[in-house]
Amino acid sequence: MSSEPLVLGIETSCDETGVGIVRGTTLLADAVASSVDEHARFGGVVPEVASRAHLQAMVPTISRALSDAGVAADDVDAVAVTAGPGLSGALLVGVAAAKAYSVALGKPLYGVNHLSAHVAVDLLEHGPLAEPCVALLVSGGHSSVLLVPRIGGEQITELGATVDDAAGEAYDKVARLLGLPFPGGPPIDRLARDGDPAAIAFPRGMTGAHDPPFAFSFSGLKTAVARWVEARQRAGEAVPVADVAASFQEAVADVLTAKAIRAAREQGVGHLVIGGGVAANSRLRALAQERCDAAGLRLRVPRPGLCTDNGAMVAALGAQLVAHGAAPSALDLPADSALPITDVLV
Repeated sequence: MSSEPLVLGIETSCDETGVGIVRGTTLLADAVASSVDEHARFGGVVPEVASRAHLQAMVPTISRALSDAGVAADDVDAVAVTAGPGLSGALLVGVAAAKAYSVALGKPLYGVNHLSAHVAVDLLEHGPLAEPCVALLVSGGHSSVLLVPRIGGEQITELGATVDDAAGEAYDKVARLLGLPFPGGPPIDRLARDGDPAAIAFPRGMTGAHDPPFAFSFSGLKTAVARWVEARQRAGEAVPVADVAASFQEAVADVLTAKAIRAAREQGVGHLVIGGGVAANSRLRALAQERCDAAGLRLRVPRPGLCTDNGAMVAALGAQLVAHGAAPSALDLPADSALPITDVLV
């Protein structure tokens, strides 16, 4: 196997069927089929709907990725797949497909951690990661601060995580409260540009002197927004939706960036990587850059299209595992909806 492995990556942890093809750290194809429109009328992802959508999209999306990359299935050196965490039924579709391609092609299989893949994808954008680095992962289901020694199979240390709602989940709930579409991140981000982030003093959860330094809590913030809006409505006053959006977003970005930068400084690390769907948020990216510049840290954030769930990130992590000689996964690889972040390879 060459030092620049060609890896096919499959991602089905939630509502995107993602297939990526990577050679070493070069992205050749990133094909995505999203079922988000099918979930929008429910205000959230319905697991059964997501699983059926993955079944329907899997083969066409793999075919499209191979065509985009200009390679044949036989050309790939390995197949990587998200084994967890995520929705059980959705994960099973991807894992079953990856096993089938692995057996049919006679190629090794690598079951990888979805969250670790969100870190690895930055290799495709900015090249090799500093070793170690601190990563802030923010998505609909996860908000974590991690110490990453090297993307090559070594265990990752979780410095802190959300104790209730993740940041992306809070965005979805506040968006629903404001009558905005699902998923809530993009519409709140757009609306916030016309609002005043200092208009409403929403709370910053888990920032007290005796709170865990790298833990997050966004449930109280979500409740504070709901109570503020309800109070205005009871008083018969108009709700300044843009100001609410901007003030809520500022509270989220403030806590996320402050804790991530504190973690990097305490760990003696000079690089901060931000990944996950919420990393596409414009205010989070701007505030993180501002604060990293002030702290003398280098910030790395993938372009927005690589922040959301995609197969490219899975292929990127798989390519690193192959390059570093990690042993492949067994063919009885399980789909683990609660896979801990410390396990990079299953």
